[in-house]
Amino acid sequence: MNKKTKVAIVNTPLLKESSHHVLLPPLGLAYLAAVLEQDGHEIKIIDCPKCDIDHEKLRAELSSFEPNLIGIGCMTLTAKSALQSARVAKEACPNSKVVLGGPHATFMDKQILSEEAAVDIVVRGEGELTMVELAQHSPDSEKFGEIDGITFRNSNGQIMQTRDRAFIQNLDELPRPAYKYLPMEKYKIYGKAYLPIMTSRGCPFQCSFCMSPKMWGTKFRARSPKNVVDELEWLRDVHGASATAFCDDTMTLDKKRMLEICEEIKNRKIRIPWDCRTRVDQISKEVLAKMKEANCQLVSFGAESGCQKMLHIMKKGTTVEQNERAVRWAKEVGLSVAVSIIIGYPGETADMLKQSLDFIRRIEPDDAWLSIATPYPGTEMRAQIESMGWKMSSDWDLYPNDPKHPTFENPLLSAEEISKIRKTFYYSLYSPRYVLRQAVKGYLKGNFYCRSMARIAASYLLWRIGSIF
Repeated sequence: MNKKTKVAIVNTPLLKESSHHVLLPPLGLAYLAAVLEQDGHEIKIIDCPKCDIDHEKLRAELSSFEPNLIGIGCMTLTAKSALQSARVAKEACPNSKVVLGGPHATFMDKQILSEEAAVDIVVRGEGELTMVELAQHSPDSEKFGEIDGITFRNSNGQIMQTRDRAFIQNLDELPRPAYKYLPMEKYKIYGKAYLPIMTSRGCPFQCSFCMSPKMWGTKFRARSPKNVVDELEWLRDVHGASATAFCDDTMTLDKKRMLEICEEIKNRKIRIPWDCRTRVDQISKEVLAKMKEANCQLVSFGAESGCQKMLHIMKKGTTVEQNERAVRWAKEVGLSVAVSIIIGYPGETADMLKQSLDFIRRIEPDDAWLSIATPYPGTEMRAQIESMGWKMSSDWDLYPNDPKHPTFENPLLSAEEISKIRKTFYYSLYSPRYVLRQAVKGYLKGNFYCRSMARIAASYLLWRIGSIF
């Protein structure tokens, strides 16, 4: 029997200036709690954003719990806050080991340890098994060199990287996320519990703007259909889920598995609506129709551009024709459709951007996300900008990118142009016609997602009218 360790898992506070809104429970932290609990440790999740906990309140929470090990999630968006949380944690619990994990920490591990004394360890990549081993050995730092997947300081103050940890091959062996440690009543949208589910990890594609293959591996690892649908029932029956979000990068990569999941959902009469995201080249009309029959309401496509040259530059491996066909198929079977487009990518001109906006107007999706190209650590895009010598910010407060505060200088498309084009486009997209179309689809058909989109669009329209007058 392993010794029992007290572990605090922290979803770091959002800084006052942040515009990020928390909708879903932190699935990754709930998985960490689940494997640690399974190994016999005492757990506390502190979800600061959802519980209105700032850094001072976090200090009090940690002092009260007195953990031996403190794990803090660190994305680029929250990097500044995560480092501040680490300092607070070390002050509150000086004898505890402070651990950072997540995408940003994974790719900035050595820099973080060289610049921030409060951080003792960085967990790289998939973190469940690594955190279990840390809990088993904490606070005996002499054993840390034997733990795969971490970067740490040795007794001489040297920064050491252990070898990468092998990825979990059988995801069915993971326990269900430990939602009992979270304030589940707070995760509701319009009074409905909208909960996430992860059914696969790993991506074989090499999009130059994405760090997912480096974070989760290039081999697609998937849970079995029965295991997935068992969790859907659990989310419905135990946690009162009114809708679920499949958080996989490419839900339909294994089409046979997707069809089996849909069939299992239908056979068990699980009628809660759900959504997922996928690639336009990893779908068929047959699969989309089966998804609709299994109560899928919304599919999100990472179209990324309506310009073929830009798709090549991004190494997306798809075509504009595939983008249009996938959206058309989804609409024909009765699904709502969202598309994401990246704008301001290195090499993009105003004319190329116009092709993307014209593409969105042609396909008339239910929602469209115009994401500013952002050179996150670990991406090929960041390395590309560095190699070209373009000025790029390391102020993580600016990530994800804002047209008013660009993270890099694009000589082909200025921040002012991007901001103006983006604002004009959204004004035209969320028009009275759009609101009416979503209202008809949502309120008359009882579609949870269309209702939500209609409300969002109506709010945006009212804000637009207010800003004009």
